Amino acid sequence: MRRFSRRAALASAAGATTAVALAGSAAARPPGGGQTANGRLYEIRSGRQRAVVAGVSATLLSWRFDGREMLLTHGADDVGEGYQGKTILPWPNRIDRGRYTFDGRELQVPVNEPERDAALHGLMSFVEWQPVAHRGDRVELEYRLPPTYGYPFQLAFRIEFAVDDDGVRSTLTAKNVGRTAAPFGTANHTYLAAGGDRIDDIVFELPASTHYLVDDNLIPTGKASVEGTQYDFRTARPIGATEMDTAFTDLRRGPGGDAVVRFARPDGLTAELWVDGTHDYLQVYTDDSPSEDRPARQGITVEPMTCAPNAFVTGDGLITLRPGETHCGSWGYRIAG
Repeated sequence: MRRFSRRAALASAAGATTAVALAGSAAARPPGGGQTANGRLYEIRSGRQRAVVAGVSATLLSWRFDGREMLLTHGADDVGEGYQGKTILPWPNRIDRGRYTFDGRELQVPVNEPERDAALHGLMSFVEWQPVAHRGDRVELEYRLPPTYGYPFQLAFRIEFAVDDDGVRSTLTAKNVGRTAAPFGTANHTYLAAGGDRIDDIVFELPASTHYLVDDNLIPTGKASVEGTQYDFRTARPIGATEMDTAFTDLRRGPGGDAVVRFARPDGLTAELWVDGTHDYLQVYTDDSPSEDRPARQGITVEPMTCAPNAFVTGDGLITLRPGETHCGSWGYRIAG
């Protein structure tokens, strides 16, 4: 299915920067180069691991292992496409027609994907988070979302990105600082680079036994087992020509409660995406319709999600935060072996 909506060209915030060079189609500013389209940049390091976080949308803009860029990303002065690396709040994926009912109130958020008559990826994809702390191996940012007509709730968010010898980790905390209950969901939209010409040669393992059926607008219409379908990657196999813009659930988890997605790339590196128990859903997109003038399928995103697409309408995985309540969840990338 075409992914036109994930390439929406939207205005972005700008801020002060500690600029670094990033892999991608456009170079970032050299040190001291002033503002960037992605706001202030924060570099964190530990051993062989290095990451860059951008303030706009609390974006994971770069993750390098031994100097090799692991992400399909973009330069700091580019808006980018497909929501690359962005933290998605306060809902992931789509709300059908932008309409939902909560606590007996009918609400309407802006439809920013008119070709699918949907509200896509929340309200915070182009706002800049503010720094709380920045040390050598970690950075902490925060943002307080004010109420709006379609989302009349007050949530405060804090996110930490940290690197260690294994990889990079993100931990998000959401708190309801308002006086009424609030619906909430989150995701991250980072793309892992193919490690070769195309993702077709990645040996992919996705520990999910159920996938979502969708209509032409990518709104779920039901669920089905992956058994016997092209979406069954429970046993690792090459992605090949499989195209996905598909949500999955019913994740197989290890003894510690994490679910692990594995990407054995043709360059010899195997990356793992792990998600904790707060993330019961994964959205996989195989980069089939990039808006930029570049070949397709140069990366793959597996989005950790706390709820299903259209959860504000269906309630599937939707989190409700009462006044004063908090939610905390983590996910991360690491190099296997």
